[in-house]
Amino acid sequence: MNAVNSREDRESMEFDVVVVGAGIAGLSTAIQLKQSRPEASVCILEKAAEVGNHVLSGAVFEPRALNELLPDWQTRGAPLDTPAVEDHFLFLTKRRAFRLPTPSQMHNKGNYIISLGKLCRWLAEQAEALEIEIFPGFAAAEVLYDAQDNVVGVATGDMGIDKDGSQGGNFQPGMELFAAVTVFAEGCRGSLSESLIEKHYLRRQPQTYGIGIKEQWEIDPAKFHAGRIMHTIGWPLKSETYGGSFLYHFENNVVSVGFVVGLDYTNPYLSPYEEFQRFKHHPAIAKVLEGGRRISYGARALNEGGFQSIPELAIPGAVFVGCAAGFLNVPKIKGSHLAMKSGIEAGKAIADTLAGENAEQAPLIVSEYPKRMQQSWLWKELKQVRNIRPSFKFGMWFGLFYSALETYILRGLAPWTFSHAHRDDATLTPAARAQPIEYPAPDGVLSFDRLTNLAYSGVDHTENQPAHLKLRETELAVEESLNIFAGPEQRFCPAGVYEFQKDEDGKDFLQINAQNCVHCKTCDIKVRNIHWTVPEGGGGPNYELM
Repeated sequence: MNAVNSREDRESMEFDVVVVGAGIAGLSTAIQLKQSRPEASVCILEKAAEVGNHVLSGAVFEPRALNELLPDWQTRGAPLDTPAVEDHFLFLTKRRAFRLPTPSQMHNKGNYIISLGKLCRWLAEQAEALEIEIFPGFAAAEVLYDAQDNVVGVATGDMGIDKDGSQGGNFQPGMELFAAVTVFAEGCRGSLSESLIEKHYLRRQPQTYGIGIKEQWEIDPAKFHAGRIMHTIGWPLKSETYGGSFLYHFENNVVSVGFVVGLDYTNPYLSPYEEFQRFKHHPAIAKVLEGGRRISYGARALNEGGFQSIPELAIPGAVFVGCAAGFLNVPKIKGSHLAMKSGIEAGKAIADTLAGENAEQAPLIVSEYPKRMQQSWLWKELKQVRNIRPSFKFGMWFGLFYSALETYILRGLAPWTFSHAHRDDATLTPAARAQPIEYPAPDGVLSFDRLTNLAYSGVDHTENQPAHLKLRETELAVEESLNIFAGPEQRFCPAGVYEFQKDEDGKDFLQINAQNCVHCKTCDIKVRNIHWTVPEGGGGPNYELM
């Protein structure tokens, strides 16, 4: 197989199917494919040093899709160890908490509080038992195309490039992996997935996003209640900003506490990270965490566009699964079961395509995959809640009212569909017209500064490599940040990647501390001038317990 952008210095390998990303969706695709067609050759590329290292989620897991993929998961030892036993839904004011009825989508009977990273590692074991090749530490950095712009595979990134762009002493060219079908399972805002979606105009409406920021705490055993789930709305966010929190009692006296802010927020002074730190001082949360210790930290972007933002799922030579396609049920606050279900349907469809009469005419068009998805319970689930998240663009109170109307009366059968009118990088009010927000200093007990917390993410990148965060226009970075983003402090980033400094002439310039990046992709979403690309394989956070 040939590619117009092939390089002579790169070695190549050929497979029936190459999967980009060893998350829930990618692993499920590969497992289902091999179950349906054992003779197919399948490999999975994973940019993290180990499977699961870059996986961050709440996570409350609904096992519906797992029951389909591996019905005997319990006897296989799947790490679903903490059944959900009680739900709490709270509205917070600055000092008080009011318990509200738990919305029906958020009832978690039959679900489990899990480490999504552990589940991915377990799925990787099931995949390897099926002779699926998994290559961790290899980041897919480039899509390979034929002369007709069809996808014919991917190339991994070069290793050993110095910061100035020259080849260092340990230079190793990337590898070209060709396939009849390439599965893009990169997760939310995957760089290659987004390039394809943009190149081929595959979305009807813009994708919208949130940022989820999370810590894990080991707490006083007297305060621990295995299986307890708490969600909150309200304080510290103002009513015009979408967001909320979660606190899950996991296992071994460990709780996961996190905060989500919709990235369509308008105030440039707002800092999602600082809102999370402030939130932990609320009496309802502080009483759980006090006397405990933070043991890990992380952040990631979340798809919030839902049904309206699903792209075309198959193009010649490629399919999109999981969060790369935007499969997240925002009202349910769950996406892993949808990622797995999309992988199941993709795996079945690819297996049928490989067995078809045109199987030798690679790259293949997996036209059956979108049809299977549209006939699945996943499609029905997302369509039913399609209006709930966009209703909050009119404010929290209208959103809550409409969500109740949609959930209990309309039940997804409304003859209208709310649209996502704006991209998240076009919603900010200029700083001159915005209300400044003053955040309290961290106390080092419940709240922490960014760089202190960053040490608990396990983030690590090879020294002296080129920054994987690219500016489209250098001057625009200064103009936007100082005039629109309310000064030199880059509030959108939860990892201290961006900071302004002055050169010898006193002129502002943007310093990019790419080594701090936890791969949350927030900058790529909220700032039109920043393009997130993959660093060298193996770099990034290490979410061992998340």
